[in-house]
Parts: sequence; C-alpha cells; structure tokens
Amino acid sequence: MKDFLLLYLSVLPVILILLYVYNQDKEKEPIYLLLQLFGLGMISSFIVLGVSKGMEIIFPFMALNGNSSFLDTLLYSFIGIALVEEGCKWTILFMRGYFHNEFDELYDIIVYSVFVSLGFAFLENIVYILSCRDLNVALLRSISSIPGHACNAIFMGYYLSLAKQFHYKKDLKRESKSIRLSLIIPTILHGIYDMCLLLNSAMFIYVFLFFVIGLYIISIKKLKEVAKSNKKIVEKEKKSEYFTYNTVAKGE
Repeated sequence: MKDFLLLYLSVLPVILILLYVYNQDKEKEPIYLLLQLFGLGMISSFIVLGVSKGMEIIFPFMALNGNSSFLDTLLYSFIGIALVEEGCKWTILFMRGYFHNEFDELYDIIVYSVFVSLGFAFLENIVYILSCRDLNVALLRSISSIPGHACNAIFMGYYLSLAKQFHYKKDLKRESKSIRLSLIIPTILHGIYDMCLLLNSAMFIYVFLFFVIGLYIISIKKLKEVAKSNKKIVEKEKKSEYFTYNTVAKGE
C-alpha cells in the first residue's frame, strides 16, 4: 500500500501539469511527438547521471559533503546540478523541438519544453522517492520539485519561442541571444532552488519559500500570456520553404 501511495505521489503531479499545459494549447500538438519528447526527457536522466559521475572525477566540488564550503555548495548547485540537468534537457529540446515542422506557433515550444522536462522529472522523482521511501519527502517533492522543473521549462520554451521569431525576421543576433537565455535563465532558477535547500539554514529556507511561490506565480502568468496571444510564427509559404530545407537536411 505504501509503495502504491509513493508511486501515486510521484506520478500525479506530472500528469496534472502536463494536462494543464497541453489544454492551454488551442491547436493541439501531435500526441506521438509529445510522447517522444517525454521519453527523450526520461532518457536525459541517464545522460545527466553519466555526466555527473564524470564531473565528480574531474571537479572536487561535485563530491559535496558535510564539510563543503559555501563556494563548493554554490558551484555544485549551479553547475553540478542546474547546468548539467538543464543543459541535457535543453539539448534534447533544441535538437528535436526547435527545428521540428510542427513548431509553427509561439506556444508550441513551451509545450515541448514542459514534456521534455517532466519526462526527466518523472523518472528522477520515482527513483528518488522509492529509494528513500518517505511519504513526507514524496509529498514535498510533488509540490516543489516537479512544479519547479515545469517552471524552468516554461522559461526555456518562452525564450526559444522568441528566438524562432527573430529567426524569421533574419535578426540572427537577437535569435542567438534568446537561444542563450533559454539555457541561462532556467539554469539560474534551478541553481537558486537547489542552493537554498543544500545550504540548509533557516534563512535560506525562508528565501526558498518566497522564491518558489514567486516562481510559480510568474511562470503561470507567463504561460497564460503566451497561450492567450498564441499565433503562427511564419506565413505558409515561408514555413514551407523552411521545413522543406530542414526535411532534406535531416533526410526525412
């Protein structure tokens, strides 16, 4: 019974958030693509594990322990966790979502981003919760960790939607800047989240609570804004030329 409850708490927030984000989309994305992105997000958790193990060998701060300094905790939070995890998810999203021929509306890439991110969070959460087998931890992660991944994904998708608009306006400089921000902003947000928890002090717990509440409010507001003002990115003839080029380039 306890294992069932743990799994329920691991899976339910993922399903609810995915449905919420999906239902905000007026022109629904293909289910096969979303399932593929979710699966790739799950695979990214294994990539993160491999990269993290490799970094532990090279960089001392990756082996965090009770005697670690503030600087080591800072580096571990922003590089060892945030950059590695968001970087792996970003790579999958950019390679599979940014150039996909279904990405023709501003909101689309946000949907893709959330599915990739929650694919990662889904597997990570199940492994973590079943290993500790603590209902309190499962509950806390269901209202903090899973939504946190989704919020980071919203910002990642938002900046990639800006980048795609600049791409079609031939503004390569602003496209490049938006692409960089699509990784930098989620990494910073993720790093703040983990650092507050790892420092394990009363002051940072209060900072964490205010940060998480603010992050949720801003993310939901941003999601609704993009969904409400959603529009086609390019005209049909331009879209056709672009996707024909990418189809030939990828051999599809």
